[in-house]
Amino acid sequence: MNKITSILIIDDHPLVADGISAMLRDAPKLQIIGSCKTANESLQFLNQHSPDVILLDISLPDKDGLQLCELIRSKNNNSKIIGLTSTNEAGIITGLLQRGGNGYLLKNMERKDLLEAIAAVTAGKIYLSAAANEKVLRQFQRVGTIDSKPVLTRREKEILLLLAEGLNGPEIAGKLFLSPLTVETHRKNLLRKFNAHSVQSLLKTARDFNLL
Repeated sequence: MNKITSILIIDDHPLVADGISAMLRDAPKLQIIGSCKTANESLQFLNQHSPDVILLDISLPDKDGLQLCELIRSKNNNSKIIGLTSTNEAGIITGLLQRGGNGYLLKNMERKDLLEAIAAVTAGKIYLSAAANEKVLRQFQRVGTIDSKPVLTRREKEILLLLAEGLNGPEIAGKLFLSPLTVETHRKNLLRKFNAHSVQSLLKTARDFNLL
């Protein structure tokens, strides 16, 4: 078969995107057709293109990768999605797979790991890096289930830390040069992600997940 596998990279770090491009540059029958830095940019791209494989950074500035994976999958059943992250968390790994992801790689991967993952998902298989697979198995062995640690955008992490410092909405808005409405939207998203009904409950759960 001489089919070319088309690839979209979604990552807001230029060094990571460039590194992936370099890994794939001389790979036979693989072609990078786009590189996006944000979730919104990628959704616009995907309105016009349908890549065979999407390499998706789990932590994006405007939307977390799990949400984006779910959004992509709701509109596109054909593209294979491989999550990329520097965080090896069982809850994130299973969360990605539950939302239609096809594979999971750590960003310190070797070239052979990336090529192996692309080959596996295009063949209809699920691919987990060795480290990710071990993490999931250990989690099951320890508690018999997978805890679902929320995945936060960088802005949500900033706001979570400021809430933990005792700042209120207007104070956070002033510190981060955001509108109070934007801060309130992020606060509501944090409450939803942590299934919390108050900031106190939110902070307690965040500490339980070692996010604070």
